[in-house]
Amino acid sequence: MSRLRKISHEFVEFVPAELAEGILYVSLEYGTASHLCGCGCGNKVVTPLSPTDWRMIFDGETVSLDSSIGNWSFNCQSHYWIVRGKIRWTTKLSRERIEEVRHCDAANKDAYFQAKQHEGEDYDPPDRRESLWKRLIDWWE
Repeated sequence: MSRLRKISHEFVEFVPAELAEGILYVSLEYGTASHLCGCGCGNKVVTPLSPTDWRMIFDGETVSLDSSIGNWSFNCQSHYWIVRGKIRWTTKLSRERIEEVRHCDAANKDAYFQAKQHEGEDYDPPDRRESLWKRLIDWWE
């Protein structure tokens, strides 16, 4: 397996059943981007595009995804960023750190949907940072 350094993009309505290596398929209609894992293991990576998942940035020439791609459910556990058509590799995370990230992601989603539920009301959402620290302290204890 050889790790990719570049990835091109194709805007599609439907993501094809068979993905080609080195291509990020972006379906704006269905709010998703898919590609084969950048490590070369052949696993299909699906990144939902939404306010609580990934953001796709198109600069007219290249595509970036925010945030990083953490393939923690795959054997490879690869971790990388897609930035302006390039794959920027980063360190693998420990199991503990992966769980922290997953908990933080879940808390951010909860906070987002709580705020959406109260749109137009005088609503003060809970401080995400404070709740993360509380969960980390609870977890540590």
